[in-house]
Amino acid sequence: MKWMERLLAGRVALPGAARERLHAWRALPEPDLKAAALDARYVVVDVESSGLDLRSDRLIAIGALAVESSRIALDSGFDVVLRQEAASTDDNILVHRIGGSAQAGGVEPAEALLEFLEYIGKSPLVGYHSPFDEIMIAKASRRYLGEPFRRTWIDLACLAPALCTDLAPKMKGLDDWSGAFGIANFARHNALADALATAQLLLALCARATEKGLRSQRELRDAADSQAWLERSRR
Repeated sequence: MKWMERLLAGRVALPGAARERLHAWRALPEPDLKAAALDARYVVVDVESSGLDLRSDRLIAIGALAVESSRIALDSGFDVVLRQEAASTDDNILVHRIGGSAQAGGVEPAEALLEFLEYIGKSPLVGYHSPFDEIMIAKASRRYLGEPFRRTWIDLACLAPALCTDLAPKMKGLDDWSGAFGIANFARHNALADALATAQLLLALCARATEKGLRSQRELRDAADSQAWLERSRR
């Protein structure tokens, strides 16, 4: 697959300034995943898309919030709508509430994605059912930047049941986990609002992880990955 990624990358002709920004991001150092989980920087990510088909649907919006040393950086969140050549369907707009005019007037996709890369740096990324977010961002990144976008992700949909086996049988989704920890979501299916709820869940799970002796970012990632493997093996 790497040869295909290189081939796709070669087909994107970015302006010089955009190429320099992308090269600067690539040159950033990778995080030390042995760092203490409670002291590290994460970026919680949520996306809105034109639908749920990973092959044909498009990335519409990205919301992200940094979590640094167990504090959510509410004063520096990231929220962007990517300009769409054609608006998504009316039914889809009813879900995320990003209307046709907002989609048509969004930020040029390459610029939006560069801004996103500069916001996240090389920090580990966090999501709820994060493979969907990862694939949607990677598709857009390959198309508009020629960048394969391979990052470290921690999926709270897997980390939560791994750490909270007592609660897991009753939980069906993010809303249930949020309710279990007293987390309110002021605008469900808004990318930034969902990222805020997910960031609060991350902090609650980090505290639970510490109680169980998991202290590094790598241990959190490994616990989530192990739970994902277990759930796949049960299917």
